[in-house]
Amino acid sequence: MGSQNLAKSGTILFDFPVPPTDVTDENGMNKVENAVVSVLAPHFGDLKQVSKHEMTSKGERVGEVRLYVEGSNGVTMTLRIYNDTFLVTATVEYDKTVLVDALSYDEIKSLEQKMIKLLNTEKKTKAMPELKRGLKHDIYFNTSDDRILEYDIKKMVYEKQSEFQHVQIAYSENYGNILVLDGLMNLAESDLIYTESLMWKGKMDYKGKNVLILGGGDGALLHELLKEGPAFVTMIDIDDTVMQQCREHLRSACGTTLDTYETDKYQVIVGDCVAFMKKCIESGRKFDVVFGDLTDIPISPIPQGEIWDFVLQIIQLSFSILEKGGVYMTHANGVSSKESLKTFETAVLGHLARPVSFTTLENFVPSFMEKWVFYQIKET
Repeated sequence: MGSQNLAKSGTILFDFPVPPTDVTDENGMNKVENAVVSVLAPHFGDLKQVSKHEMTSKGERVGEVRLYVEGSNGVTMTLRIYNDTFLVTATVEYDKTVLVDALSYDEIKSLEQKMIKLLNTEKKTKAMPELKRGLKHDIYFNTSDDRILEYDIKKMVYEKQSEFQHVQIAYSENYGNILVLDGLMNLAESDLIYTESLMWKGKMDYKGKNVLILGGGDGALLHELLKEGPAFVTMIDIDDTVMQQCREHLRSACGTTLDTYETDKYQVIVGDCVAFMKKCIESGRKFDVVFGDLTDIPISPIPQGEIWDFVLQIIQLSFSILEKGGVYMTHANGVSSKESLKTFETAVLGHLARPVSFTTLENFVPSFMEKWVFYQIKET
């Protein structure tokens, strides 16, 4: 589990706008080829062209693709020329077990400058840091609106497929231990602001309140709520594996709250929150505050599908077990997922069995690398 997370393949990308003549005649394209190959040769060896293909669309030439190979170092390069936009892209892929430290980003930028000079172009050039592929553990995750983020994950502290989901706890020098469920960032040791935002810390009074947490398996919300003096907190999460591992590896977030599952101040139940709420309805049990600390709302702007149905069911059931004047609190999605948030507000909150009002709170969550939106919802 603690072995180094070494990449097996590296990929470097370059983009170069060039003069129109460099993409519309053979001499110009050869000039581009010679410039790129000559700049890369000192680092990757003698790249030989092995194939050349004309790209067409509706019978018209739109560009060209050239493939190069350097066998001894396991390097390939694809050079693609776009006629309509006068753009050249170079994609270099190499074997990291042979070229262990091929290029730093400073070196990549230096190569870019040399190519710019040879190609006589300056506008909108772009060289990207190395993309690491074939890693033992993922280091690339998505924002809520599907932008790519690279994390400094050094090792996997824990990894197992539980009965319900793929559970990982990864270590990052920037964020500490991070809980990852089914490939999605959930909570890092750096993310106290996430928990404080979910509970609207300083804006909500929990003294003497009877509180229910749906989900919350990392234990962070339970830990922080208990500092606010509630009468009692009940937490129900379906995956005991998550709670056991967070108890050990996210202790700075959950404290000692997951060491025992029942005290005079709180109870942790391992079980299905839907079945639990239905039993509460049957018995007449009520709560002052219900937290929905379960899955994020879907990215899809169309309010259809299993997850949207689940979100709606959870909120409907929650309002059935809230005291008069009670509050439902939840997290939603990143601020960039505007269509998803709009759908949540109109197609879900706007179509509950009883009318509700809501207010939102936004805060930047360190390990998410984006602002997240939190909701406080009340029956009107």
